[in-house]
Amino acid sequence: MPDAAKSQGKYHKSGLHIPGFAQLQRLGKSLMLPIAVLPAAGILLRLGQDDLLGRIETPVIGAFFDAMSAAGGALFANLPLLFAVGVAIGFAKKADGSTALAAVVGYLVMDAVFKTMSPIVLSGELDKAGEQAQINYSVFAGIVVGLVTAALFDRYHTIELPSYLGFFGGRRFVPIVVSLVCLLIAFAMSYFYPLFEVGLTSLGEFVGGAGALGAFVYGFANRMLIPLGLHHILNSFVWFLYGDYQTPDGTVVTGELTRFASGDPTAGILTSGFYPVLMFGLPAAAVAMIHVANKRQKKIAIGILSAAGLTAFLTGVTEPLEFAFMFVAFPLYIIHAVLTGLSLAVAYLLDIHLGFSFSAGLIDLLLYGTAPAAKNIPLLIVMGLVFFALYYVLFRFAITKWNMRTPGREPAAEFEAEEQANLGEGAASATAVATTGQTSTDTKVDTRAEQIIAAFGGRENLVSVDACITRLRMEVADTAKVDQSRLRTLGAAGVVEVGSSVQAVFGTQAEALKNEINDVL
Repeated sequence: MPDAAKSQGKYHKSGLHIPGFAQLQRLGKSLMLPIAVLPAAGILLRLGQDDLLGRIETPVIGAFFDAMSAAGGALFANLPLLFAVGVAIGFAKKADGSTALAAVVGYLVMDAVFKTMSPIVLSGELDKAGEQAQINYSVFAGIVVGLVTAALFDRYHTIELPSYLGFFGGRRFVPIVVSLVCLLIAFAMSYFYPLFEVGLTSLGEFVGGAGALGAFVYGFANRMLIPLGLHHILNSFVWFLYGDYQTPDGTVVTGELTRFASGDPTAGILTSGFYPVLMFGLPAAAVAMIHVANKRQKKIAIGILSAAGLTAFLTGVTEPLEFAFMFVAFPLYIIHAVLTGLSLAVAYLLDIHLGFSFSAGLIDLLLYGTAPAAKNIPLLIVMGLVFFALYYVLFRFAITKWNMRTPGREPAAEFEAEEQANLGEGAASATAVATTGQTSTDTKVDTRAEQIIAAFGGRENLVSVDACITRLRMEVADTAKVDQSRLRTLGAAGVVEVGSSVQAVFGTQAEALKNEINDVL
């Protein structure tokens, strides 16, 4: 809708130049690649557990489901390696298979150094099973390896060596230099591990000691970082580093999601509060926005909001819905962020424990609602119904009270002008056909990818093209050439611009669109 697009441009075409912001965005985006493995790991592990398919005792079938559970457990156990590969591929400017190989080499070197240094650095320390305590940086080590690999790959993948060493030039040189650098970094990190452990423990105690307040701050910050695309960085700490748990076989796992999947009864308390918001609250906000839409624009509002609300309810993917009001009615987004923090705080006080494999939608609720570590799930459903009513009432009141221009509430004059413009385009096309005798099938029509490229200012304006789960993430030479209204017309739920970085929210189509754009380029 044109008005929404204009309003968005007004609110977020900020021209801000934040040092390092583009790099932080790249890091946030690169973290999504290994996180995307979680649904597969969670489904395999959960379905194979004893309270589900793992209870089957038929020799062959039972063994298969045992193997399924073990496969999921293996993915969780190797999350640091997956983060090393994912961050390396996501952060390198022109990654390929050799980037992933170099990351694997770097992580294996680092892991070997940690195992060797553990008896020296942690001399006399025992784990809960009475064995030698191990240096365990968890996914942080993987992130470090990924960043190092990406930096070294970008610098050395085209290096030319003397002719007698020519075989080791170019991409073949990268794993070599990565292994040497990771050896040195791992050796240094080994001696810093006691400080890291104390710091992480202190932070965990602070969050735990803060109780419901800590949960509120996490929920509020999680939503407020979404417009900048930096929420993945905060989530990665909570999901994969916060807290530790030793499984019955002696393996130490860290992070809310990993511990929950491994059966830690204390895990899931900082993630359960997302369910009432993502499954109930945001769909209620969509209903409220539909109900207050102008009569002539209601069909448009239904088309935009119903699909986005259903997506949030089923899968927990919320950005297409959030961007529908994030900038055109930013006070609503503040209300949403506060309610998210409130939901996490209430879930904490009610001692509700529930994790997820991807996001807090119906699919994960059905999958994990009966998991061994799940607790007080009926209370979670009651919470969801309360938050449905709360979101609906607050959104409807705020929109009507302050006349917020959410989808379907454009001023009548502007809406009619847009309709006339669309009719004019159609009439012009019909005239062209009548004049030339060519039908629409005879006329070359740009693909959606080509139109998106044009909306970003054309090929010459694109510096880099990337995507995460829901956003096209572009670096452009000149942000003034980016046509945000056109991007919204092409299906973007919202556009965020900071410095030379421009993100367009296309929902789960983002990755496919990135590939199509790269094919065109």
